[in-house]
Amino acid sequence: MAMVRWLGLTLLLAILPAQASSPSGEGIRWQDWTKEAFEQAKREGRFLILDLEAVWCHWCHVMEETTYQDPEVVKLIGEHYVALRVDQDSRPDLSNRYKEYGWPATIFFTPDGTEIVKRSGYIAPEPMARLLQAIVDDPSPEAAAALQLPEKAADGGYLSAELRKALVQRHKDSLDRRVGGLDIAMKYLERDSVEYALRLAEAGDEQEDAWARLTVDASLALLDPAWGGAYQYSTHGDWSHVHFEKIMAVQAGYIRSYVDAWQRWGEERHLVAARSIIAYLESFLSAPDGGFYTSQDADLVQGEHSEEYFALADAERRKQGVPRVDTHEYARETGWAAEALGRFYEASGETAQLNRAVRAARWAIGHRSLPGGGFRHDAEDVAGPYLGDTLSMGRAFLQLYRATADREWLDRARKAAEFIDNHFRAKPAGWASAQADDSPVPPLPQIDENMSLTRFVNLLYHYTGEKRYREMAEHGMRWLATETIATSRLTEAGILLADREMAEDPTHLTVIGAKSDGAAKALYDTARQVQGWYKRIEWWDTAEGPLPNPDVQYPVLPRAAAFVCTNQRCSLPLFTSKAVTDLLARLQGKDHT
Repeated sequence: MAMVRWLGLTLLLAILPAQASSPSGEGIRWQDWTKEAFEQAKREGRFLILDLEAVWCHWCHVMEETTYQDPEVVKLIGEHYVALRVDQDSRPDLSNRYKEYGWPATIFFTPDGTEIVKRSGYIAPEPMARLLQAIVDDPSPEAAAALQLPEKAADGGYLSAELRKALVQRHKDSLDRRVGGLDIAMKYLERDSVEYALRLAEAGDEQEDAWARLTVDASLALLDPAWGGAYQYSTHGDWSHVHFEKIMAVQAGYIRSYVDAWQRWGEERHLVAARSIIAYLESFLSAPDGGFYTSQDADLVQGEHSEEYFALADAERRKQGVPRVDTHEYARETGWAAEALGRFYEASGETAQLNRAVRAARWAIGHRSLPGGGFRHDAEDVAGPYLGDTLSMGRAFLQLYRATADREWLDRARKAAEFIDNHFRAKPAGWASAQADDSPVPPLPQIDENMSLTRFVNLLYHYTGEKRYREMAEHGMRWLATETIATSRLTEAGILLADREMAEDPTHLTVIGAKSDGAAKALYDTARQVQGWYKRIEWWDTAEGPLPNPDVQYPVLPRAAAFVCTNQRCSLPLFTSKAVTDLLARLQGKDHT
């Protein structure tokens, strides 16, 4: 993930209500992002300024208290601009378009939607006033403001050999082998890079194994010792200058990464770390109705650093108050949490987390469903639907199918994929962040979503055997494999993972036996714990009919058995959990004997 990408790694999305001017008539008249706002700008001969912020963001609070209260800034905006303010948590289309700019992001437009200038982070009052006047004097778009998208997609659903080699080298060059993380000033656990390193480590790459272990262990410094949960990142090139916001994308990603680490090295501290995040989710981001909240603010008092506050123990913190929790319940964030909890259960067998994942999925089905298998973002959306919500829930459903072998979840994953295919397909390739509308700034494909979707539908293809999902994966990969996309950021380990998975079958374990049979259940509990995400775990109870993808002809045996299939070969029947564990250990280069 690129350096600029991280500022928006965790970025959740949402529009804030339009803010009117103060009673005295002073101040900036903020509006929502609407087509009517662009029409107003055209009618009145104005430009538009978009303040794209996050409700948990410290520097967004500072900019509101300083820059947007400055008399000269207020005067210039009032004379020449239509002012738009959006909390990126509720608008995935805008957030994904500008997330590389971090929060706050400030974007200037002409009334026809042309981007003039884009700026990342806090802008002090005097520089902002100069920028506002400079755009009035010369509204020519900056070169950096023009988004470059490929006009032609890659020919096939894979990286070219040359581009693959270049991306592998970029991955290796991006790693900080001294203190862990990426070789940039911001330190955080970049999930795709760690997952890719673990894949290489499984094949015997000791350097990748060492870097992944260093990074995972170093990232433990980002865990809140009082409440649990993971802070967003650290600055200054180390792990001790923490920014204290806690957002769902980080919590869910860290749970999955710590589970991967525990399965790889068997170190109890990694499982403990995942549990601490789960405890935080239950205490602070868990909604009573079954969904999940979005984030918790970095500041106790907005705009004031809270380092001393977060150094306190629980009781001392609570005496001063609790930082604001954004209580929006978005389908996307709930799906992220459900997938992470399902992944934790898969590895640990702790049924409380499976039950919580199922409850979250049921809440989303009951409160955020759209006809045709999709999901809306919030209870009511001002735009959309957005790709991220249905993608997140589809991945959660597939995870729950693997965890439970309940075919309802596989059917829901299928429907989610079909909704995506019907609503978000972009040309010439890839998947747009939102359904197209008549907005002057149309939705575009976004790298992270396309990586996640490509991997999801490719694995769904292996579970179902339905070629439609493989074609969807190829459609996404053709966009990701375009050189201008694949090389647009610091590192793209996620594209390398997608490319590998397109070329390989997942590890495939099948248990045969009645679901009422304790021996079959024990075998499935063991099979479910196989290392990694890219795997196909199935339970064939012949009373349910054929498997969804009956591509292997298994014998019907008089007792419960498991089969492990790799490289187009299947093992002899395995009748005990130890036999399954021992075979997997040999396949993964471990010794469990």
